[in-house]
Amino acid sequence: MAEDGTRTAESDQQHARGVAAHDKAGAPLSAASGRDAEAVAQFVERFAARLVEAGLPRMASRIFAALLASDSGSLTSAELGEQLKISPAAVSGAVRYLSQQHMVSREREPGSRRDRYRVHSDQWYEALANRDTVLKNWEAALREGVHSLGGTTPAGSRLAETLAFFEFIEAEMGGLLARWRIRREELFGDAAKP
Repeated sequence: MAEDGTRTAESDQQHARGVAAHDKAGAPLSAASGRDAEAVAQFVERFAARLVEAGLPRMASRIFAALLASDSGSLTSAELGEQLKISPAAVSGAVRYLSQQHMVSREREPGSRRDRYRVHSDQWYEALANRDTVLKNWEAALREGVHSLGGTTPAGSRLAETLAFFEFIEAEMGGLLARWRIRREELFGDAAKP
């Protein structure tokens, strides 16, 4: 790689021989993007750790962070396995979880049997928007609990307050998401469209 960041014959030869390219400071560069591969890997692990702290499974968190950090937002199972040094079974289980949470989608490469896993620019919106069913299920269970325990008992009162909170969140979610769509358009314009 030349000092100005362009590829040179020497860097192409190094890449073909499997020799990692390096930036001016000697840090390894990602072949596809010219980014510091070590810095990207550190970001993926740090962000994944924050997701784990929030309750997501560890492997799903690592895969989600790796997809977010990829320029295309899309990687194959083999690419995820190689980047994260994990087995195909680990990728499969984590992607299944992320798909169920509406955080990633599975796409078939045209003319291939290989799947690509994609995180979309509006993944947070989609994940929240698809929580409606979950909230309704929780509300139904809590209503049953309030009825079973009695609304005047300490436990029944606690469940009633929890139910009221989820009903409030459900009622506010539509307006919140609509305001986000407007804000996203203001900030990112056409780039915000899927």
